[in-house]
Amino acid sequence: MGAAVQGKSEGNRRRGRKRRRSQAMAEINVTPFVDVMLVLLIIFMVAAPLMTVGVPVELPKTAAGALPGDDEEPLTVTMTATGEVQIQTTPVARDELVVRLRAIAAERESDRIFLRADGAIAYQDVMQVMGALNAGGFANVGLVTDTGGPALDGADTAGQ
Repeated sequence: MGAAVQGKSEGNRRRGRKRRRSQAMAEINVTPFVDVMLVLLIIFMVAAPLMTVGVPVELPKTAAGALPGDDEEPLTVTMTATGEVQIQTTPVARDELVVRLRAIAAERESDRIFLRADGAIAYQDVMQVMGALNAGGFANVGLVTDTGGPALDGADTAGQ
């Protein structure tokens, strides 16, 4: 009762069909590309904050704004609370500072340099290093501070 008869034409259609070659796809599958780009974006977002100079210094707080950026990687001289002087992360003796800075200035296009000094260091020591920076060929010295310090006009910028 439940048997079905298969027609002759249906069976022949299957056997008689010629195989077609698969044609080239004209569309690009962008899903793998998007996946790779998202992974790279996450990697760079995590790695970018780690690429800054990492010498621990307790910077003084001021109400001054940030300096405009440059195309060249900024050169940083750091004075730690113990009085040690470092160019980027390399410790340098104070008597060798001018010689090293002149060698660096000869290779750089910009004469901009940033000075990071711990707030506990005496003003005289900071000025001596600034004089060495100037003698080393860097006339454009930027002092690095933390924002949110007291302003001389009486306005409190710590809450901003």
